[in-house]
Amino acid sequence: MTATWPPVAIVGVGNMGGGMARRLLAQGVEVHVCDIDADKTQALQALGAHVAAIPAQLGGVAHFLIVCVVTAAQVQEVLWGEQGLAAQLQAGDTVMLCPTIAPDDTEAVAARLAAQGVATLDAPMSGGPERAALGTMSLMVAGADAVFERHQALLNALANPVFRISQRVGDGARTKLVNNLLAGINLVGAAEALALAERMGLDGGRTLQVMAASSAQSWIASDRMTRALAGDWAPRAHMTLLEKDTGLAQQMAMKAGYVGPLGPGAAAVFAQASAAGLAELDDAAVLRHLRAQV
Repeated sequence: MTATWPPVAIVGVGNMGGGMARRLLAQGVEVHVCDIDADKTQALQALGAHVAAIPAQLGGVAHFLIVCVVTAAQVQEVLWGEQGLAAQLQAGDTVMLCPTIAPDDTEAVAARLAAQGVATLDAPMSGGPERAALGTMSLMVAGADAVFERHQALLNALANPVFRISQRVGDGARTKLVNNLLAGINLVGAAEALALAERMGLDGGRTLQVMAASSAQSWIASDRMTRALAGDWAPRAHMTLLEKDTGLAQQMAMKAGYVGPLGPGAAAVFAQASAAGLAELDDAAVLRHLRAQV
């Protein structure tokens, strides 16, 4: 990739959006960024990014725009709020939606953009900020073949792997919620097992070593529980994110007419942990929450 590539705009340059911005800047792409946190945009400006004060200022400076906020309400604000971007978009532009939101919300945004000739790629992401900066995160991409193919080289620069889900916008969101539901179930299960092990007097670290090398192994369990056992609650992914995602997954399941045995319980644990004062901690603090259970 060289600096002759078309500019890219990113609204929301927190952990993942910031990682993507750094990745593109390192590849010589002209990157325009916008975020309510000036510290984040200033850090990227020092690396060569152009900073917009409000989303509306990004219209016309780039024809591929990435929205990397957290909630559906924030997507609406970025696009159609008082300082929103949508009114400045041009026919033929593409908006890539990266948040983990409900499929219905993704579909509604895409329909509204399509009415003005703007394409949507439904592309939730996974992997964390370090992998985003390295271009080794994963993207789950749904959208029209022509739109996907037009931007495939850029997607490949941002992520490896890029999963081509379907042509139906909303299927990226569905896939991400299914993935995050299992991540939440795995994390709650690992925390429950370690809390039980400690209650019985077993060494948590040694127990986790066994789990990581045996049939109980899961990536999220090993990653989060290693931090939890060290008492490291600094947020890489806030408790509220899995609370949101597992809750959205339950809403999606209900709409599909499916009620599983584990998902509702995992969603309840994250909600309870947040309500217990752990909302702003890393989701690894689910172990701290379950340790306190009588």
